[in-house]
Amino acid sequence: MSRCFFGLSLLAFALLSTTAQAEDQWVSYPGGEGPGKGKKVVLISGDEEYRSEEALPMLAQILSQRHGFECTVLFAINPEDGTIDPNNQTNIPGMEKLKTADLCILMLRFRELPDKDMKHFVDYLESGKPIIGIRTSTHAFHYTRDKQSPYAHYGFASGDKWKGGFGQQVLGDTWVNHHGNHGGESTRGIINEEHADHPILKGVKDVWGPTDVYGIIRLPEDAQVLLHGQVLAGMKPDSQPVEGKKNDPMMPLVWVREHKTESGNTAQIVGSTFGSAPDFESEDSRRLIVNASYYLSGLEDAIPEKANVDYVKPFEPTFFGFNKFKKGMKPSDFEL
Repeated sequence: MSRCFFGLSLLAFALLSTTAQAEDQWVSYPGGEGPGKGKKVVLISGDEEYRSEEALPMLAQILSQRHGFECTVLFAINPEDGTIDPNNQTNIPGMEKLKTADLCILMLRFRELPDKDMKHFVDYLESGKPIIGIRTSTHAFHYTRDKQSPYAHYGFASGDKWKGGFGQQVLGDTWVNHHGNHGGESTRGIINEEHADHPILKGVKDVWGPTDVYGIIRLPEDAQVLLHGQVLAGMKPDSQPVEGKKNDPMMPLVWVREHKTESGNTAQIVGSTFGSAPDFESEDSRRLIVNASYYLSGLEDAIPEKANVDYVKPFEPTFFGFNKFKKGMKPSDFEL
């Protein structure tokens, strides 16, 4: 009897350990009180340059603790030691969390996920559920290893089935260029007066960030541009606008649109070429994402006049740049 009990105890311990190890590959924040209670948001980080692994946990904490959303943040993980490794383009554990998600927030660059993981994302999109795509998500996927994958057309270089891949076909445009001088010219968000009353802009007045404006060739006709990106001649909030053609006309910076899926559903989309981790030190930059989360979750009428976007934990983001991520960090380091 005791031997049987001992064996069952070992089995139970092994199962609990396996579950704990799996959950250690992402971080979850139970929803607190607020209009978002009962809504599930999955935030997927994975870019080499703009510190999505720092920005998205901060945004998830605000969404969960200030507004009630249940949030899970996924990371690019080194499978050998379980640390966060933005340079690993093929491993983001937890994509199955999208099965029950009400909203997906992306901050990806050049990912090539295994088909079994990518399927979760494609199924989510095809179901007509909403997406917020931030910064390099215009070129979220890039297929260089398995060009025969059924999802290869999601790659930004796709030119046959889906020109421009996920970025152009779903968000509205793919990677084009750095319109502003990268690392030398920052961005001021200018509200488009035509859509100044849009719910996502409620309480948003002052958007600035050190990342440069991206080039946009042409958004789909249904896209409503909420903010344009004014190129500034320096890296400070009070830097003056660059004179000449760079700001005439200004590039779209944040927009909303609808994507008609292959399965016949309609997915609401918010696209933003703005949004490195340091950009979110701007209070109204965070407010944009919070308001968009309400809007896309069917909670438009509940958007506060000025949403609380105070940090839950201190936020001191690493400045953007390749290979500048903090080595040795694990998802558990972002737990509350």
